[in-house]
Amino acid sequence: MSFEVKFWGVRGSIACPSPHHVRYGGNTSCLEVRAGGTLVILDAGTGIKSLGDSLLQRGIQKAHLLLTHVHWDHISGFPFFAPAYQPNYRFEIKAANLSPLGGVREVLAGQMAKPTFPVPIDAMRSELIFEDFARGDSFSIARDLRARTATLNHPNGATAYRLQYKGKSLCYVTDTEHVIDKPDQNVLGIIQGADLVIYDGMYTDEEFTDKIGWGHSTWQEAVRLCRVAEVKQLVVFHHEPSHDDRFMARIEKQARKALKGTIVAREGMRLKIAQ
Repeated sequence: MSFEVKFWGVRGSIACPSPHHVRYGGNTSCLEVRAGGTLVILDAGTGIKSLGDSLLQRGIQKAHLLLTHVHWDHISGFPFFAPAYQPNYRFEIKAANLSPLGGVREVLAGQMAKPTFPVPIDAMRSELIFEDFARGDSFSIARDLRARTATLNHPNGATAYRLQYKGKSLCYVTDTEHVIDKPDQNVLGIIQGADLVIYDGMYTDEEFTDKIGWGHSTWQEAVRLCRVAEVKQLVVFHHEPSHDDRFMARIEKQARKALKGTIVAREGMRLKIAQ
């Protein structure tokens, strides 16, 4: 059974639909992971709208949604996730460290409450199962699919995921800020030996010194970490909105030269981890 990922949203901070963001895409974070017969959605940025339309077309009626955190660019697509409004659909939604705020359901419901949104979460007629956990926890998603988590350095916190399926691994490490010349041990621990690592490369090293405290990293730091952790393939992700297609193409060329096989995420891109 295959293990693969498709990118529905690759941007950070805010969606940028413009003629200068076509090649790499303008929607915010959302990934579809297929592990055999199990579907996992990573984050619910604006990209989840198109993913939802695709699920309806394909007749896929259940999935697991894992949130890295609940900043708007990672959840703003959730109210437009059409399958959630359909009966006979089922979604298990997990996020970490939200219990002090009432849990993940209350946070998602809050962005759909008046006066900021006209349709309440109770209008979603699918079966929604909400689960809160603590960063660092591990849990089973399906018989052959397991998740490990780790804490990331980001304002209000964020969660890294490592999905393990039949001996293969995918790591989703976005919205994390590194410390210069001090490799993040949490990140190294969760990506060690991974087959595919999707990492927050929002900035370049040259830009980073002016962005310290903003909670993001660089594609160069991704390369450094993946070398140390002996990662098989790196995908640079969570692109800065001001980095247009021309800028991203330069990053892609430099990143490929720095670490063989490196890919810059593009909307619609599909990668197979195992067949």
